[in-house]
Amino acid sequence: MGCAPSIHISDSRVVYHSGKESDDSNSPQQTNTLSQQQQQTNSVPGLFIKSPNTSTYKAAVTEVQFGPMRLHQDQLQVLLVFAKEDSQSNGFCWACEKAGFKYNIARTPETALESFLDKHHQIIIIDHRNSRNFDAEALCRSIRATKPSENVVVIAVVRRQSDRDEASIMPLICAGFTRRYVENPNIMTCYNELIQLEYGEVLAQFKLRACNSLFTTLEKSQEAIEITSEDHIIQYVNPTFESMMGYQKDELVGKDLTEVPINEKKSDFLDTINSCIKTGKEWEGVYYTKNKHGDNIHQNVKVIPVFGHRGKIRHYVSISRPCNDNNKVEKQCERVQAESQTDIQTCRHKDRRKGSLDVRSTTSRGSDGSSQRRHSSMARIHSMTIEAPITKVINIINAAQENSPMPVAEALDRVLEILRTTELYSPQLGTKDEDPHTNDLVGGLMTDGLRRLSGNEYIFSAKQVHPVSGHLISSLSLTDIPPRIAQVMDNEEDWEFDIFELEAATHKRPLVYLGLKIFARFGVCSFLNCSEATLRSWLHVIESNYHSSNAYHNSTHSADVLHATAYFLCKERVKQSLDPIDEVAALIAATVHDVDHPGRTNSFLCNAGSELAILYNDTAVLESHHAALAFQITTRDDKCNIFKNMERNEYRTLRQAIIDMVLATEMTKHFEHVNKFVNSINKPLAAVEETVGSIGEDDSVKNVLTSPENRILIKRMLIKCADISNPCRALQQCIEWAGRISEEYFAQTDEEKRQGLPVVMPVFDRHTCSIPKSQISFVDYFITDMFDAWDAFADLPNLMQHLDNNFKYWKGLDEKQLKTLRPPTE
Repeated sequence: MGCAPSIHISDSRVVYHSGKESDDSNSPQQTNTLSQQQQQTNSVPGLFIKSPNTSTYKAAVTEVQFGPMRLHQDQLQVLLVFAKEDSQSNGFCWACEKAGFKYNIARTPETALESFLDKHHQIIIIDHRNSRNFDAEALCRSIRATKPSENVVVIAVVRRQSDRDEASIMPLICAGFTRRYVENPNIMTCYNELIQLEYGEVLAQFKLRACNSLFTTLEKSQEAIEITSEDHIIQYVNPTFESMMGYQKDELVGKDLTEVPINEKKSDFLDTINSCIKTGKEWEGVYYTKNKHGDNIHQNVKVIPVFGHRGKIRHYVSISRPCNDNNKVEKQCERVQAESQTDIQTCRHKDRRKGSLDVRSTTSRGSDGSSQRRHSSMARIHSMTIEAPITKVINIINAAQENSPMPVAEALDRVLEILRTTELYSPQLGTKDEDPHTNDLVGGLMTDGLRRLSGNEYIFSAKQVHPVSGHLISSLSLTDIPPRIAQVMDNEEDWEFDIFELEAATHKRPLVYLGLKIFARFGVCSFLNCSEATLRSWLHVIESNYHSSNAYHNSTHSADVLHATAYFLCKERVKQSLDPIDEVAALIAATVHDVDHPGRTNSFLCNAGSELAILYNDTAVLESHHAALAFQITTRDDKCNIFKNMERNEYRTLRQAIIDMVLATEMTKHFEHVNKFVNSINKPLAAVEETVGSIGEDDSVKNVLTSPENRILIKRMLIKCADISNPCRALQQCIEWAGRISEEYFAQTDEEKRQGLPVVMPVFDRHTCSIPKSQISFVDYFITDMFDAWDAFADLPNLMQHLDNNFKYWKGLDEKQLKTLRPPTE
């Protein structure tokens, strides 16, 4: 199998230094210094103490043997959180001095959290004796909500109670404490507690922290690695294994090896391995295996038994890599030079109707000046046997550089630099750096927020889902909608339809009425095989879970997005692309895409440490919540379960499409979605249009429009454009939406200031904000390119005219230095 690359894992080292660092200027200063002499004991490995005839003991684990790894541990740091100085806090201070630990003292939860985020203490001791000073359990939860707390030991100092009054420790465990310490200011008692922590919980957490390095190594390994239990249950596979075998990790973990169709003779193969490794020996050999797609892979395999408790085999580690196919690599490199010139000529397409469809994020931003690096470290990619698509692209570019003229090679070097970045589709601000409105919009909408540095905690409690209220909907039917509402909806198929008239006519319940009419027009009930009564119930329960108190993200916004979605679905090219199941998925996704929106951005929720942000790991927090909650409230009650009569496979397909579209509304992937649409759909269609009259044009267009991958891109683009189509509405609607979103952002800024959280969009201060400037920045940065691409596909001249008129309107206000929605009345 060849020699594995050597791997070096290091941890930070520090010289011995003891003493206190206080976070409070009024805390007592400790002037006591400790001797630096150390002597390693024979009884406890890694324990260093001062000579017994001195008064100061030194305990510091500096080197820890963890299997074959030798770990170097920092000098321990302790954070003492006591509102006031007393004998107990002094006891722990003296114990830290005696043990040789650094320590800090914090008097408030805010300074405690800030100190911890700065210094990453291994031990935190919190005074839990008096709730009048501060809420110790709330502080512990705040600490546990931060990522650095994963391997921290948190101790609660509690009052001494009589046996009769002894309380349960479970509330402390639930709050995140590791253990409790019954108050005792005796210095040796405090010292013994610290030493027990050092060689118990702290040492165990230190080893667990080292495991992250090992798993990082496994994740980045170019060899396929599989770990199973003693009973051959798969417990881990690394990304290389997934790529090589064609399986996702979730398809493998928890399955028995014999259940996964990787090898037709897996049982016989395992018997052969077992006969070898029962004696504790490794098994190594070559065999053919089949990946998920049925392709044969010739592999070198090594299986290693791992012994654990009582000397029994507890795990098997399988390391494999495909046998090299050098001929394939050589032939690929020979083809590159012949293909490269053809590729360059055929990749330049221009749409007749819209001109260049490249958006700003596709523009090369390579470094200035010429590059002399003909051969970079990327050359070793040629030796890889597991290649992702981007790896193949880089291989082709590297091979093309070999015999290319210097200017071409330098240009390809710049291409490689761009490809090495992780944000391939997100543009840099460039000249927009000086525009605070653009910066704030990008920061507020396209990031998950700054991590907060205060102890303030903003928690959104679990939302109580509104049940279906039968008396509110029993009389509502498509055939007996009140005449005034029906009249307002007469032109709902037109882009000029006024959603605000419907909002007023329905007393802020437009979603149920508009949903009934649009879903009937598209035959959704027939497709889902559900009754109109079930659809009515579903629309009502969805609308009741939108927050009418939100200025913007309420059911009127949902109804507006539903209207835009239905309008786009009727465009000829969209109809050519999508199947009925895609249309139904789009209408449902539009209806639920912002359900239970709290009126705050993802950045706010992440900074506030909200329950939703913790649940979804600060990633696509709201969009994940909207999709999950929509299915929860739909399926929990048969009265509103519109999916209950669907066939299982069809339901799963529909569900995945809905989830994908809702997640596509998250703005961090905005430029990725737009550019994939441009490069996978707009440009190929433009190339076909340039060859009008050629044989097979219709088939070429159909292939572009109906491929499964492109249908997904079209649906994502459709709901994205529907979601932020406000600048393309008629002027008065555009102005109303601008006022509503501005008010919601103003309210968030007010809340951030009250809570002491980072203000993610400072320009949205209700006292200073220029609404015209914010709209200009939003249109210029997010809207123009996206709707240029969508118009080139769907042909939307009326929307583009509105967009142009509205942009001129905001420009006119800005040129007059007005900050309001409308000019002052005459």
